[in-house]
Amino acid sequence: MAETPAVDDFQAACEQAGVHTVEVATPDTLGHLRGKRVPVERYFHRIADHGLHIADAIFVFDMQNDLADNPYINMDAGFLDCHLVPDHSSARVFSHRPGYALVFADTFDPHDDPHPVAPRNVLANQIERCRRAGLDPVVATELEFYLCKPGWEPVQDHIQYSSLTDAMDVEDCLHDMRAALLGAGLEVESSNPEYGPGQVEINIEYADAMTCADNTVLFKSIVKQVAVQHGLRATFIPKLWTDQSGSGMHVHTSLADADGGANAFASSDGRPNQIMEHWVAGLIEHAPALTLLGAPNVNGAKRIRPYTFVPTHIHWGLDNRSVMCRCICEAGSSGNRVEFRSAGADANPHAIIAAILAAGLDGIERELALPPMSEGDMYADPGDTEPLPSDLPGAIAAFRGSSLAEMLGEEFSTTFLLLAEHELALATENSPHPDEVNDWERARYAEHC
Repeated sequence: MAETPAVDDFQAACEQAGVHTVEVATPDTLGHLRGKRVPVERYFHRIADHGLHIADAIFVFDMQNDLADNPYINMDAGFLDCHLVPDHSSARVFSHRPGYALVFADTFDPHDDPHPVAPRNVLANQIERCRRAGLDPVVATELEFYLCKPGWEPVQDHIQYSSLTDAMDVEDCLHDMRAALLGAGLEVESSNPEYGPGQVEINIEYADAMTCADNTVLFKSIVKQVAVQHGLRATFIPKLWTDQSGSGMHVHTSLADADGGANAFASSDGRPNQIMEHWVAGLIEHAPALTLLGAPNVNGAKRIRPYTFVPTHIHWGLDNRSVMCRCICEAGSSGNRVEFRSAGADANPHAIIAAILAAGLDGIERELALPPMSEGDMYADPGDTEPLPSDLPGAIAAFRGSSLAEMLGEEFSTTFLLLAEHELALATENSPHPDEVNDWERARYAEHC
């Protein structure tokens, strides 16, 4: 049953904005928003309280909506309906598409249990684990993307990082993206040109872990929609061109004390305090397996190369952008946090955040010791730190049978692995070069990442 105050507030907002259609949404296994559009009158008369159904096939779709083999979701099982129940705390009205609103939904299986493959449920499980430990995870994501012409050519032929003079011809589009994000309830901090021709970063404010994941998947959807409104295309493909910067998703985490809400990392001063040490040690411990969640196809692994601002080894440091875990440790600061720098922009936000929470909390629960801090250029001299998997087969091998996969749940982890193996089989035939990005990759991933 829906929570009445939240439903009432949402209904009032829809009436004030002249909403005619409500989108009921959930992210699939690869992070694409799926769901149904409902006339607003029917939504509040029926769906707000009772939800709606959708085929569980959405959780075994690959990038092109082909159905990957899966032992839990398949034709023998009948591709069963799952039940989408609106979470009205997530509802928002759009300004870039007048007349439309969206609400994220929790997904239940035919037995009315939380669906084990639904990424939003996987994240909810890890948030609950943290809360049982007396901690509320706070998360922010930073995403890069390329703005392109309709044929995926770059809108620029040069790089001007963070320029306030260059590329004013695309600023109208970027302004509308910022406005659309603000209109959908995302707190935009800033935007800037990145280190690629037509590459952009727009930063949104931190939030609780579920809100951050919801906002991030919605961020990607809105950016793509606004680009199309301007006759352009936006892509979060990790590596669009061989010789240009890749696009990443940096994930910042801190932990709020469940009793008072204070940042549990605040007492760090020039180095992590004890709880941050254990949190980072957990990320270090599970880094090889985490790689698959951050790079789930052959294209994503091609970012993991020296001097790309993507970590190639498993290490941590302070304000150093060549390390995997960048720790902000200012004396008494409520902004102290850990930045995980490995994931690509195509990563499923719910899945990668869930995996980071699982890994970090495991470090706290087991009181894992932090290895020595890395300093300087960790591309030039990574020392004896372990290399991250740098290709899809390596990432698959690291995740399969790992304790991280176990923590995320058998059904979800098996499904994620099978989708990755499906991509690997296609890539082996169509994209055999370990470094070069070819037309097949662009055709397969640019539109859908």
